[in-house]
Amino acid sequence: MSMSLFLLVTGASAVQSFDPLKGICAHLNAFHVYASDPTCCVESNHYCSHISEDVRQCIIYDSHKPTARLIGIEYMVTPRLYSTLPPEERKLWHSHKYEVKSGMLVMPAPQLVPDAAWEIAETKEMEQVIGLYGKTYHLWHTDRGDTVPMGEPQLMMSFTNPEQIGTVKYQWTERDSRFGVDSQRKADKRADIPDPSIHEDMWKKPEFATV
Repeated sequence: MSMSLFLLVTGASAVQSFDPLKGICAHLNAFHVYASDPTCCVESNHYCSHISEDVRQCIIYDSHKPTARLIGIEYMVTPRLYSTLPPEERKLWHSHKYEVKSGMLVMPAPQLVPDAAWEIAETKEMEQVIGLYGKTYHLWHTDRGDTVPMGEPQLMMSFTNPEQIGTVKYQWTERDSRFGVDSQRKADKRADIPDPSIHEDMWKKPEFATV
């Protein structure tokens, strides 16, 4: 970063208000797959805020570092609101059930916070997220090496069963190592979270189900 840009950024941050960003209350990490090509997946860091009891919104980055690139957005809604959507619209949304139950979806722990305390907070969050439906678009395809956002936004989905993890196994293992996460332990801890009923209109293309 040049000195002139540094001064501009630090000066603006000192005097401007960034109220919409102050509502962010959770950092979630998981993997998204392309709806158009379920064999390709992208690690996604979600920074989420609550708009209402029924709606959350998340900005998605390719990492958790200060230089992270904003690659997408995700909206999450409750089953109550999801059920009111038109049938064709409902097909664009995905469940978080498998992400939660498998331990794939995590809240990276802050430094100096005891693991036991953070695990309780994370599990409480998972109890809420497991029943939500998400609608996700990625705008910047850094996974294919794009240096700027190119092409059309891509609809993204979640992993929904263990047969699909072949496409993400290496990335998942590397992610766990980087964040100091034990996904199997998280899965065991979440075993008692009640399974939500999944709406029959949730997105389920045949090619996705057979990966």
